[in-house]
Amino acid sequence: MTDMRRTLLWVVFLVSLTFLWNNWNMHNGKPSMFAPTPAKPAATATAASGVPAPGQAGVAVSPAGAASAAVVASEQRTVKTDLYEATFDTKGADLVKLVLLKHPSDADPKQPLVLFDRSGARTYTAQTGLIAQQPGVNLPNHLTLLKMLPGDTTLKDGQDTLTVSFETPEPAGVTLRKSYVFKRGQYTIGVRHEVTNRGTAPVQPELYLQLQRDGTVPPSSMFMAPTSFTGPAIYTEEKHFQKVEFADIEKGKTDYVKKADNGWIAMVQHYFNSAWLVPGKAQREFRTQSLGNNLYTVAMVLPLGSIAPDATVTHEAQLYAGPQEENKLQALAPGLELVKDYGWFAVIAKPLFWLLDKLHSMIGNWGWAIVALVVLLKIAFYWLNASAYRSMAKMKAINPRVMEMRERLKDKPQQMQQEMMRIYREEKVNPLGGCLPILVQMPFFIALYWVLLSSVEMRNAPWLGWITDLSAKDPYYILPLLMTGSTLLQTWLNPTPPDPVQARMMWIMPLIFSVFFFFFPAGLVLYWLTNNILGIAQQYIINKRLGVT
Repeated sequence: MTDMRRTLLWVVFLVSLTFLWNNWNMHNGKPSMFAPTPAKPAATATAASGVPAPGQAGVAVSPAGAASAAVVASEQRTVKTDLYEATFDTKGADLVKLVLLKHPSDADPKQPLVLFDRSGARTYTAQTGLIAQQPGVNLPNHLTLLKMLPGDTTLKDGQDTLTVSFETPEPAGVTLRKSYVFKRGQYTIGVRHEVTNRGTAPVQPELYLQLQRDGTVPPSSMFMAPTSFTGPAIYTEEKHFQKVEFADIEKGKTDYVKKADNGWIAMVQHYFNSAWLVPGKAQREFRTQSLGNNLYTVAMVLPLGSIAPDATVTHEAQLYAGPQEENKLQALAPGLELVKDYGWFAVIAKPLFWLLDKLHSMIGNWGWAIVALVVLLKIAFYWLNASAYRSMAKMKAINPRVMEMRERLKDKPQQMQQEMMRIYREEKVNPLGGCLPILVQMPFFIALYWVLLSSVEMRNAPWLGWITDLSAKDPYYILPLLMTGSTLLQTWLNPTPPDPVQARMMWIMPLIFSVFFFFFPAGLVLYWLTNNILGIAQQYIINKRLGVT
């Protein structure tokens, strides 16, 4: 029974560490250790918007469903604020590149992170435009050439707001003025559409707010472990947060709320996301589409009502594009914090992050907040752990007696098993007594893994000295080495298996498992090291009280 208990615990621990390590690698852009490297998307002559590339003839249909004229030449304009470097294409006034100046790139920490981009390597843009409900009416959309109006393109010192505007150049028909409003210190961009009917008959346009992205996502694990979601998401009061897989869009088998009077759309990835937000309640339709060539869109379409001749309708929306800071997202729109992916353990991970955040607000350092969180968890599980340590101490105390009996009855396995159970009954020892506490705490360990993995607050957050990023591995492997030493010390405090093979494995397995920790985020290793140190102290005290050495 003792050997079975150890085997079960080692298997659970090994599997858990394996898929955690695998998923952490995938989160950092590395391929899964269990899946072949995904093929690169085929090269295409199609532009990022899904329309014919410059020089090609033809008329295309916009991702939101609007007909457009042939592609015309356009220019790019760059705007800089305290948080962004934003590049707009005058064709549609699309936001085609967005650099987050306060967040370093994963590939090169000396360079800022690029969230939106339209290049040969990737596509991720924000688009808007109008759809005509009447046949034969042409309205400006994200393929229409606009002109940028004169004005500042840099948020200057002492300036809190910067507005850049684009408008259709011709006064005839329906004209559109699109304005982007940047505010100092905010990752929300106000987007104002002013639609003017310069014709002689009323028009009933619809406005679409759209996000376009390539469908490249990290591969999944053979263990069916949760991986951070990448792709579109739709939120409504009816169904709340609904993820939409790129593969389902490709197959035409999406399942989400298509119409509502509330909600928002988003494009989600690890640590960061974008979202179109519309305040208040108003009818809207949600659409997704595959454009081919590994490009996908998610759009929110809103009717603007009937616009009489010479009348103007103004619509206000917000584009969020930035880090998944849970508390700030929650304040922007209902359910927006759900873009932060905790995988299967959200029910545990969310309160853990809440507690960790409260500790950070008091301590001011995420590393020490992790240490404080471990202390609180140890206090919460004190009696459960004490029960396990007492069981292991008793097992260690009777271990010489069990080993002598095994040697004496090694040729009589059935009698040996009966004698072993008799000893356990006499000494009131449960051979599985140390198993339950570990299994109970394993979900908390995995949940905290996802908290540390999913929380952008940990990204580039220092602890002390050489640990400058709790979301990255220890550059000098000091924490993993300390963790390995603490694990071996815990092994020494545990009862030695009577079986020599099991005894050797008892020392070998911690060394094997420690390899994983050399590649884990420093914050997670810090958590586990602190947990080990507190566990060793508790186990040593219990062993001493019971007279076990």
